[in-house]
Amino acid sequence: MPRVSQLTPQEQAKLLAMARQAGSKAYAPYSQYRVGAAVLTEAGNIFVGCNVENVSYGLTICAERNAIAAAIVGEGGDKMKIKAIAVVNELDTPCSPCGACRQVIREFGSQSVVIFQGEKGIQTISATQLLPEGFAF
Repeated sequence: MPRVSQLTPQEQAKLLAMARQAGSKAYAPYSQYRVGAAVLTEAGNIFVGCNVENVSYGLTICAERNAIAAAIVGEGGDKMKIKAIAVVNELDTPCSPCGACRQVIREFGSQSVVIFQGEKGIQTISATQLLPEGFAF
């Protein structure tokens, strides 16, 4: 099994700060729940995303998938690999990635570090720990 990515405290702090800044730009007129995400790729680039709601909630796009999509545009789908992703909300309430986001994170970085606001503060675990037995070919 590949080794879980390692982050420096500075990298983690930068990702959290960038995720928070991205969340401030979210479109959340229905829930008022603004979420931001920042992806650090294996290439060393950082891409951000925020949630974009829709009156038909099922069409809402999560911050994590927006950040991952931006990274794919920036580096190419066949090349982009996630080293780490941070997810926060402006209320500082627990906000681990949803199931769909967990699967997408694992697709592009099964051993990536996932940083999110948990019940007792910031949590840091691998994507595989966050989604054990995820779908794969």
